[in-house]
Amino acid sequence: MTARPDIGFVVEDLAEARASLVAALESAFPGIEVFAFADLAGARAWIAAALGPQRRAIGLIDLALPDGSGIDLIRLLAGGYPATLTVVTTIFDDDGHLFDALGAGAQGYLLKDVDLGRLGTYLRRIEQGEPPLSPSIARRMLNHFRAAAPRPEIVPPEIVPDDANLTRREVDVLQLIGRGLRVAEAADVLGLTEHTVAGYVKTIYRKLHVSSRAEAALEAARRGLV
Repeated sequence: MTARPDIGFVVEDLAEARASLVAALESAFPGIEVFAFADLAGARAWIAAALGPQRRAIGLIDLALPDGSGIDLIRLLAGGYPATLTVVTTIFDDDGHLFDALGAGAQGYLLKDVDLGRLGTYLRRIEQGEPPLSPSIARRMLNHFRAAAPRPEIVPPEIVPDDANLTRREVDVLQLIGRGLRVAEAADVLGLTEHTVAGYVKTIYRKLHVSSRAEAALEAARRGLV
């Protein structure tokens, strides 16, 4: 629902919080008629008597209520009142409460740890089609779905057959050259003398028909050695 709601209701057991949420709705949608309830029983009775299925309404619903969970009320509204936008207003910022509420049909999730002005700002964004979400909740949702997304398959580099008849030691030297090591550094890694490695380099150049370290490095990459 992105249209401006013309009626609202708050289900919150704490009187001070209830008054603040009513004020937030009235601030976000001037002229809106707002009803308030301290428990599920009161909210259910009012919904059955006064809220038609097509009435553009918004409900701010706490999760921990004296006579049950607000999730049950969200599920009721999602099933029979498609024009009603349900927004959780709670202190719970954990995955369990968040995804249970979304699974029941909640279309927004706001934490009550913000001031009235900011809460009104989040609610006003509904008219622009933005779901009312506290920033930390939006990040939690993104992280959840990012973690659940399948990781891209890592494709190993194609190994080019050794058509140059390089010896095992020559391959070792070519691999180190491909990684940017100089002759002295390669000699140190392999435990050989610099003179010996230089000899391997000359042989590699001849077998691969290259004449520089850069070309040798490219060959090493092409052969999947780096």
